[in-house]
Amino acid sequence: MPEVVFSVDQSRSMRDQAVPGHNRWHPDIPAVATVPRDSEFRIECRDWTDCQIGNNDSANDVRDIDLTLCHMLSGPIRIDGAEPGDLLIVDILDLGPVPQQTGDAAGQGWGYTGVFAKANGGSFLTDYYPDAIKAIWDFHGQQATSRHLPGVRYTGITHPGLFGTAPSADLLARWNRREQALIDTDPNRVPPLALPPEPSNALVGQAQGDDAQRIAREGARTVPPREHGGNQDIKNFTRGSRVFVPVFVDGANLSVGDLHFSQGDGEITFCGAIEMGGFIDFHVDLIKGGMDKYGVTTNPIFMPGNVEPRYSEFLSFVGISVDHDTDTNLYMDATLAYRRACLNGIEYLKKFGYSGEQAYLLLGSAPVEGRISGIVDIPNACCTLYLPTAIFDFDIRPTAEGPTADDRGRCALTS
Repeated sequence: MPEVVFSVDQSRSMRDQAVPGHNRWHPDIPAVATVPRDSEFRIECRDWTDCQIGNNDSANDVRDIDLTLCHMLSGPIRIDGAEPGDLLIVDILDLGPVPQQTGDAAGQGWGYTGVFAKANGGSFLTDYYPDAIKAIWDFHGQQATSRHLPGVRYTGITHPGLFGTAPSADLLARWNRREQALIDTDPNRVPPLALPPEPSNALVGQAQGDDAQRIAREGARTVPPREHGGNQDIKNFTRGSRVFVPVFVDGANLSVGDLHFSQGDGEITFCGAIEMGGFIDFHVDLIKGGMDKYGVTTNPIFMPGNVEPRYSEFLSFVGISVDHDTDTNLYMDATLAYRRACLNGIEYLKKFGYSGEQAYLLLGSAPVEGRISGIVDIPNACCTLYLPTAIFDFDIRPTAEGPTADDRGRCALTS
């Protein structure tokens, strides 16, 4: 087993670990360990919410989640010799739930998928599903099942939702400036357009005193992806993937968190993966001056791994950039087209006895594939959502006999 350079006691909050992690991005958060280039190591991770979600049949915990605590990241890890302008090569060697443990923390044999309430975070389909909902998943080796979504069993593409290098002071200032400008266009929007720095509940690693207070005031929230990687939620960041990440500070300062057992493209429920704590093994190396050599300045590039479930048959749903609720055409709007593809898939699954909420949770967590299928045929962009048919224990393909609408139970709702 690789050396553990960041360890987590799953019975304790990230704040109470022997070496705490962080939940803001800032160049001055001290590194907790240094590794040489061309080295392998293990990082242990806490669930991204710091385990605010329980293994129960109520979604009240999702409704009441405190998002100022998120995401709980492990690190930063300094890579010896890394300098601004380099590309950090990150190989994902292995990852999974908390090894050999069962318990109350997500990752200890179970995980969860949630939809945030519109008033507290929202989701991709928040105007259609404004209330918090939840499904609990049990892990069986590489597969997951849920008492809240009977009739479904699938192999997850386990991956980190979030990892990235530290921003420079200049890059951090640019993030905060441009995101505040976006917020200012509609400051009272629910959910908000972006999240500005928030000192409340900021965790800044081992920083102390005035430095800790300054970092809490300035630190960028971890919700969006940015130039350094961050919360990209790419389901194909699985075993065998190689990612080339821009370096903006001496040592790179790599951090990771938000491990997922599985996820559909887009993570449409926002908390749409099967969320868990666990471990991840990395190998790191450097391409000196790689940002300029390869023109990689605004986002990482990556090579997907070759370890994923072999689903060969899909039922695919199509969406176009037409708001069918108001019969309004938008010009080449791929976001709307993907939203309509998701809604079309939900309506289809409802015919088999699932509630809309259950179908929504399923599309967010199962290894569905989302694609921009047409982006030139004015005025309508076309997006598609590929749902593997083999994850169901019944036939979901259209037939002349029509669908069989069995009792599919219910997901966890709010009281």
